[in-house]
Amino acid sequence: MSNGLLGFFIVFNFFLSSSLAQQNYSENLALQCNNTDSTGPSSAFLYTCNGAKSSCKAFLLFRTRPPYVSVSSISNLTSSDPLEFALLNNISISDTLPPNQDVVVPITCSCSGQYYQANTSYVSQVVDDTYFTIANNTYQGLTTCNALMRENQIGELDLYPGLKLQVPLRCACPTNEQIVNGTKFLLTYLVTWKDEVPAISRRFNVSNGSLVDANGFSDKNSCIYPFTTILIPLPTEPLSSQIRTYHQTFLSNPSPVTPQKKHKRSSKGLHVGIGTGASFAVFCFVLSLGFFYHRKKRSNEGTSNGRQGKKLRKLQEQILDKVAGIEEMLKIYSFEELDAAAGNYIALKKLSNSVHCGVLRGKSVAIKKTSTDVTKEIEILSKISHFNLISLYGVCEHDGDFYLVYEFMENGSLKEWLHKENRSHVQSWNYLIRIALDVANGLHYLHNFSSPAYVHGDINSCNILLNGDLRAKIANFSLARLAQRERNGNSITRCVFGAKGYMAPEYLRDGNMTPKIDVYAFGVVLLELITGKEAVFVENGEEVFLSATIMSAVDGISANAEIEDLIDPRLQVKNSLGFIIDQTELAVRLVKLSFSCLAREPENRLSMAEVVSALMKIQLDVQNSESYSIEVELH
Repeated sequence: MSNGLLGFFIVFNFFLSSSLAQQNYSENLALQCNNTDSTGPSSAFLYTCNGAKSSCKAFLLFRTRPPYVSVSSISNLTSSDPLEFALLNNISISDTLPPNQDVVVPITCSCSGQYYQANTSYVSQVVDDTYFTIANNTYQGLTTCNALMRENQIGELDLYPGLKLQVPLRCACPTNEQIVNGTKFLLTYLVTWKDEVPAISRRFNVSNGSLVDANGFSDKNSCIYPFTTILIPLPTEPLSSQIRTYHQTFLSNPSPVTPQKKHKRSSKGLHVGIGTGASFAVFCFVLSLGFFYHRKKRSNEGTSNGRQGKKLRKLQEQILDKVAGIEEMLKIYSFEELDAAAGNYIALKKLSNSVHCGVLRGKSVAIKKTSTDVTKEIEILSKISHFNLISLYGVCEHDGDFYLVYEFMENGSLKEWLHKENRSHVQSWNYLIRIALDVANGLHYLHNFSSPAYVHGDINSCNILLNGDLRAKIANFSLARLAQRERNGNSITRCVFGAKGYMAPEYLRDGNMTPKIDVYAFGVVLLELITGKEAVFVENGEEVFLSATIMSAVDGISANAEIEDLIDPRLQVKNSLGFIIDQTELAVRLVKLSFSCLAREPENRLSMAEVVSALMKIQLDVQNSESYSIEVELH
């Protein structure tokens, strides 16, 4: 009996200690590309959704290496806000950094299925790109080849230059236990040569115990491996003094260093880890060479594959002649392949008269047919890469019609989702703020960090699409124009196109097309999110513009204004006792932000950089208030 009880308590304590850990350290499993999670979540993929919140602000540590040595290049690679990135690292937004310097990247971490992830995208650059090299060379271990393969469902040997891949980055949100103990943020830290748990604890001024618990280590001297990640629990945002690397000297002069006696145990364990890691890296390198050889061999076989190969090459030449200036090669599909893909889908999956769902090589896609000239849209989408902008996978031409193949967005347009009777997550302000932030980030990138910069010109809730996790992406670039300025500071267009209710006054009046018309349209979209109403609706038999209605209804709005009648009633939040929680202050802040985007004179409107900053502040305040509520309940 006593032995049975003793065994029970041992097992109980084991599971208790595991449950208190934020995550379990992946060790070298993260470097393997054949892991499975069929029996439960595995840290070899990403970090598990076991935190107190489904979405939170988090941080990634990244080490500069060419070509990712500037604020813009690292922000583009990770889909992070460049202004916040520069501020966090105490550098100028135009700075170029030396190689092997540590920087911290601010991201939004969200639960997707059973794993947390921060979403970004990457355009394959070279013929020999593989999931392994993208995960461990380009992203330095901030993602895994297992997660990449699951996210993209494209064969390891089917990657090609110009292919846009969705990249889930490793991140996590604090658990209830960590929040009670003062943790507000988690930083995903890249382990490198010579790293030790106690040294990392000292660097970030956190206790060994919290670091051990956060990663499921057995003790503070646990072995950690290069090219893997661990989580650092932080009570505040990371400081620039903590970020400055102490690895540069070692990397520039990698001669062996004799460990001090007091670190004998941990150093020995570390050497074992390094040896194992190095051996495994060599194995993976040889494996990659095998992949490259097999791909090259298969490519040579395909080149000599008779009439089919000639037909596809001819089709590619025809399209590329029409789409002159494309910098990144797009996939050229045959009409037979697209016809089979769309024909194999049930009729109910038809999205519109011109857009069908299809399955290409195991991946759901949207196939758009058009007879209009799409060369400009193809050219733009081939040059831009950001998670919050729709991905164009490829193109086909058949009998004078173009077929554009896009990523499939499961929840359709924002307009459709807003007006569903039983839409998911209807009660969550967090989801609405995140959707607004996604759109703002996409426009911010388009205006300031794409090369060249563009004005979208047709922002509306129909051209904002939502994926299965309700992440927003901007689509339809048919009206986009270069954001270049003429002498008067504006781009002029003779014909005015766009959706009614979203067009800025100067665009309607003079055809002035600057980034500020996108800001105006975003202000209308923000009002749609808050009110649940369409940009133009019928009231008492007359057509009414939402922006004009709201602005007149809350003229001179203040924090004490009565705006409950303007808020979508489906956004009411109730506490555990069933009482409605007052969300007026949050609604006021969002309405004020929309008004700052809807100023009649473009110079009085915010920039998209300012909009992103304001939304991130609102999002953080909402999450902090939720954290406080959780803490009170736990006490």
